[in-house]
Formats: sequence, structure tokens, C-alpha cells
Amino acid sequence: MTKDMHSIRRALTGISGVPVTPYGADGEINEALLAKLISRLADAGIHNLMAAGNTGEFFSLSLDEIRRVHAVTAEAAAGKTLISAAVGRSLVEAKALARDAIAAGCGAIMSHHPMDPFAGPTAQADYFLSLADASTVPVIAYVRTDTFSVADFRRLGEHENIAGVKFASTTLMLLADVIRSTRDLPTIWVCGLAEAWAPAFYAIGAQGFTSGFVNVFPEASLAVHAALGRNDFAAARALIDRFAGFEELRTHYRNGSNVTVVKEALSILGHDVGSVRLPGVPHLSPTERAELEAIIQAQLVPA
Repeated sequence: MTKDMHSIRRALTGISGVPVTPYGADGEINEALLAKLISRLADAGIHNLMAAGNTGEFFSLSLDEIRRVHAVTAEAAAGKTLISAAVGRSLVEAKALARDAIAAGCGAIMSHHPMDPFAGPTAQADYFLSLADASTVPVIAYVRTDTFSVADFRRLGEHENIAGVKFASTTLMLLADVIRSTRDLPTIWVCGLAEAWAPAFYAIGAQGFTSGFVNVFPEASLAVHAALGRNDFAAARALIDRFAGFEELRTHYRNGSNVTVVKEALSILGHDVGSVRLPGVPHLSPTERAELEAIIQAQLVPA
């Protein structure tokens, strides 16, 4: 076990925010604005930042761009929070990205789910295990399927270099079985479906949650986390209900507007982060934009 494993697991019980990747007018990464946004999240007290994750448009970035996002994020955070570098695609590429992210100062590796159309469930678990074997910092496995067996999940939990699993399936009975079967292990099981699902996940034993909304109103996400930490599910739900419309907008176009809504919300608040790259939805419709503006204004009014 690495010397930082305990602190990384502690960070995973908090909020794992996934920052957006801002672009300039030329379509290239706006590194100065990225650094500003990362500093804002770190100063707000977000426990873990997953650099170049899905909200950061991982699959729309080149490998060199992913490396730049990792490096800029690690530098801008200035040691104030854990930086988990998102890696993925082929196992060869994932290991290479991990090595470079570690050299750039990232404290953990977050592995995207292997999306090969011909992947077998147990072989997908092996992908995470192989990356954990190769990494010199702890790994977080991002599982986006309910096809893993409980035994597969237990293999992930037993690996000495896997800090936790970001569980991003709505099949909560499977997660309940997994948590019940791994009570003897220190692995952190994180809600990978953001604030809206966090109360249900917490109720069956998960800890911490991921968030894209944190880009926009980090203090609101922190309030949800604090309520869940004291088992005040009613308060957590009341807070989440205030931005339910925001999350509903993100589901449009079969989730194609997931990042679009976050970026346009930042734009409304004065951060010109650019549009979403294809094949994401570049811009909301005028009607959706007006709805988002109303949601943002309502969120700015104290509860």
C-alpha cells in the first residue's frame, strides 16, 4: 500500500469534482482559464478533482491535450486538494498517460471504464487491475456497467493499489451486494452518478460522490455533502431539489448536453469556457438557454 493511500481514500469520501476543459476562440485549450477554474475549486475546499474526466471531455481531447490538462490542473491546485488524473482508451495509452500524470504531480489515477465493444466483463476488471499493477500512485476504477460480478468487484477491492471504485450504474441492488460482500476491505465505494443519486447510494453504504455541478456552484455541492455526512437525508434532498432542473437539462439529447449545460452555466456566470466539442452538443437551444438562466438566477437567491 502506498504511503498516500489513507489520505486518498479519505478524499474519496468527499466530493470528486470533474472540472470542465475551457477552450479559447481558436478551439485550443485555454490554459490560463483552466488554471483559474481549478484554483477556484481548490480554494472552495473540493476534496478531489478528476482532471480530464468526462465533464472535461476526455474522449474529445487528444492524448497530448489530456497531458496538458493533467499538468495545468496539478500546478494550479498547488497542493490544496487531491488531483486524480483521468486516463483510459487502450491499456497501453492508459499506462502511458498515468506515468506522465504522476510525473506532472497528480496524486492518483482515475481510470475510465474500458469501452471496447468486444470487451468481456471479467476482462474489463482485469484492465483496471493491470493499470493498478503498473501505477506508482493509487488508482480509482470508474465502473460504468452492471455486468461485473460481485466476485469481479471484490477483486478490484482486494488490490492493494486500488483506493476506491466510482460506481456509475443505477443497479443499486448490485452495489448493495458488493458492499455487503466487501465489508472486510478498506475500499471506498463512491457514488458515480452525482448529487441526485447520492442519498440513495449513501443509504446502502457508499461514501462520497462525483459532481459536474460543482463547477458552477461548489458551495451548493459542499452543502449536500455536509448534509449526507450527518445522515440528514431530508436536508440533502431539499438542497438537491433546488438544482434538479439543471440536472434534467443535462439529460437532453440522450445525455449529449451533459457537459453543454455546465459550460453554458459557467458562461452565464461570466466564464467564457467555449462550446463543447463534437460529438457532444455544442450549444443549447434558445429555449433551453433561457431555462438554464432562470435556474442559475434562482440558485443565486439564498434558500
